[in-house]
Amino acid sequence: MADAAPSIPVAYNQSLGGVNPDWLNKGDNAWQMTASTLVGMQTVPALVILYGSIVKKKWAVNSAFMAFYAFAAVLLCWVGWAYKMSFGEKLIPIWGKAGTTLSYKYLLSQATLPASATDDVAALTPFYPMATQVYFQFVFAAITLVLLAGSVLGRMSFRAWMVFVPLWLTCSYTVGAFSLWGGGFLWQWGVIDWAGGYVIHLSSGVAGFTAAYWVGPRLTKDRERFPPNNVLLMLAGAGLLWMGWAGFNGGAAVAANLIASIAVINTNVCAATSLLVWTGLDVVVFGKPSVIGAVQGMITGLVVITPGAGLVQGWAAIVMGVFAGSVPWFTMMVLHKRSKLLQKVDDTLGVFHTHAVAGFLGGVLSGCFAEPTLCNYFLPVLDLQGAFYGGVGGKQLGKQLVASLFVIGWNVVVTSIILIVIGLVIPLRMSDEHLLIGDDAEHGEEAYALWGDGEKFDMSKHGATSEDITNHGMEKRSPTVTL
Repeated sequence: MADAAPSIPVAYNQSLGGVNPDWLNKGDNAWQMTASTLVGMQTVPALVILYGSIVKKKWAVNSAFMAFYAFAAVLLCWVGWAYKMSFGEKLIPIWGKAGTTLSYKYLLSQATLPASATDDVAALTPFYPMATQVYFQFVFAAITLVLLAGSVLGRMSFRAWMVFVPLWLTCSYTVGAFSLWGGGFLWQWGVIDWAGGYVIHLSSGVAGFTAAYWVGPRLTKDRERFPPNNVLLMLAGAGLLWMGWAGFNGGAAVAANLIASIAVINTNVCAATSLLVWTGLDVVVFGKPSVIGAVQGMITGLVVITPGAGLVQGWAAIVMGVFAGSVPWFTMMVLHKRSKLLQKVDDTLGVFHTHAVAGFLGGVLSGCFAEPTLCNYFLPVLDLQGAFYGGVGGKQLGKQLVASLFVIGWNVVVTSIILIVIGLVIPLRMSDEHLLIGDDAEHGEEAYALWGDGEKFDMSKHGATSEDITNHGMEKRSPTVTL
């Protein structure tokens, strides 16, 4: 008698009651959910920690809370209407039709990216459900708002920020996402943006700089001296941001495939190169290696590689890292000090340099170094290759430049309109009294309960008399020594 066929464990039964349909690839689904979590960690806790530590002590709570709030606010807007505006059916060439994603039938259906594909450029059909796709794209949207916040830390009214987040997500982010990723005109045209060099970094950098202009500057003494309140925690936040970028660029492959692996190694190579170049320039020019400078170099390296992470060769990642560590360094350390416009606008963390300049640079360099074979592995669109490889590569570089101009123009105009409208109802900038005090005035809370700067001594509450205080002070100055 032949042995009975071994039973298949339920976990590997792909068709049990329709729960695991034939198209579901558990490896791809697990990777995308892991990548989503890594990107989410770039915001909470990474940027919450980084922002709360890199600012002056009196702004630690406010800065961290701006990131924390944005993460939650973006999620509800995203599942309510913004995801389909970014990746749904086309309304106009730059926008999708708004709609909710909360139906379980929709969330359990096979992911399709984008919904507005055409016969000429087919849609991707990843082997995981829409629920995974919606969440993965949410964490990208959330971090964009948080990066933007870096330009207005230390003076923007939190109430104005609460209104700004959903409006900017709806009117600006969705346009960039649909145009470049969601089947819009730039996607149809074949513009390269692997994981958000334009959609996330160029847009957040330009919008942040624009917002800084409309909100107004910090107090003069804060602009002149704005030291980090905790350098070690700042490094911890930066480290989490760096490690989380594996999900950022690796997840953009929409599968646990070969290209995801290339994207992850290229990301780390470019970031490391940029950090070393930035630090080297600091040593040569200023005589000291700056920790903040190293963090800035790390960020610019991560940003520059993002639009081409899975599409360039390893040597190109190093070349891009050299540009990432030198061009934004020059605009921040040299050009900024000579430009009246850059001096006038108070961009708190220099987001214009680390994200706008770096995002633009990354998009252009991706148009130079995108390797034809890798491009076809990811999205088989004819003639998609960088200028370095000749042929139609020059045309690709032109497309990258045109796309950057669209993203810049849209964000300047729309961000300005949003803030002007909000300013009619809510002051964009805190009052000078609140700016003088910081967190305690704006939130009634402080990050560090230190004597004289946190806990307040209340005579009626603590019950000490002036004589007690005097005697206590004398005891401290004249301690009793027992042999």
